[in-house]
Amino acid sequence: MSGLITAGVDIGSGCIKTVLFRIDGDKQEWLGKETSRIRNRDPFQLTTEAYEHMLKAAGVKKEDVAYVASTGDAENLSFATGHFYSMTTHGRGALFLNPEARSVLDIGALNGRAIKIDGSGKVVSYKMTSQCASGSGQFLENIARYLGIAQDEIGSLSQKADDPEKVSSICAVLAETDVINMVSRGISASNILKGIHVSMAVRLAKLLKSIGAVEGVVQVTGGLALDTGLVAALNEAAEQEKVNLVATSHPDSIYAGAIGAAIWGAFRHEKLARLGQAA
Repeated sequence: MSGLITAGVDIGSGCIKTVLFRIDGDKQEWLGKETSRIRNRDPFQLTTEAYEHMLKAAGVKKEDVAYVASTGDAENLSFATGHFYSMTTHGRGALFLNPEARSVLDIGALNGRAIKIDGSGKVVSYKMTSQCASGSGQFLENIARYLGIAQDEIGSLSQKADDPEKVSSICAVLAETDVINMVSRGISASNILKGIHVSMAVRLAKLLKSIGAVEGVVQVTGGLALDTGLVAALNEAAEQEKVNLVATSHPDSIYAGAIGAAIWGAFRHEKLARLGQAA
């Protein structure tokens, strides 16, 4: 079969994502994907195992992969051919998942990031939340644990809220204290979660405005992309902030960085080949 086989490897603060593509011009065929939670394990050893498992499942040999592109915290990955900054990979990966996307909200375990892209997936501007902000996957995971609910229940419970409780603190520690007080006052889990989602969404909507992303489709990526309650709150916040934005997600949003890495890797490989420098 024709086409160039490339891999994308994205090491995040909480999860490892690997993808495998066959790319032939504008045609991009997905051959495999793998995700693993780090959970205090060696991320590089875990990445190697995930990569090898993905290749085996796809029936692809290591020597058949023309380019292994790393992103995120995978810069020192021993078997990577080259590295790409995560904002560029999330931008291109978001466009692959949704060709109409012109901005991206990458919401990971530790922070959130707004990225404005053009029609080819190139980054126009970007800005990150502060690292201590209560707008991260780790924060929501801690809250869910305290409330005694599973992470995959967060979105649906949030959307059942009838009187969301306001959470104003941008400090994760203080916000968690707020939640403890809410529970003691008998506030339901649904109203607590909706209040948290609203607080996060308003800050993220303002982050998008700050980089000039005020219209069009926003593709949500990262670990919180499948939180339906947060995506719903983002659309409500966009209306509140008077911006013409529509937040969307995709079942494979968590792989956006790895996808973008694989696609940019193919581009770089072909460019080097034209220059006679490809291995």
